[in-house]
Amino acid sequence: MSESEAGGTPPEAEPGAPVETRRVRAKDHSPWNWLLFVPIVVPLIPALYNSDSPRLFGFPRFYWLQLAFVVIGVTTTAVVYRMTKKKG
Repeated sequence: MSESEAGGTPPEAEPGAPVETRRVRAKDHSPWNWLLFVPIVVPLIPALYNSDSPRLFGFPRFYWLQLAFVVIGVTTTAVVYRMTKKKG
């Protein structure tokens, strides 16, 4: 087992080989990413939970609203993924 495999110093890169760093991968500044705040912030609004009615299929607002937030979160994440996915 070489020193680089055992957790020592990394092997030397070939000259001219592309160097991938964290900063290169983190440069996705798409405005679509702001949409991800919706499923985080909306469930934090206490006024949404203030009453028992309306009931949906006998369930109080709190329970069916939690399920609605899951659907909103999944939908929002899917939209952001589709809009920011790199082509090719």
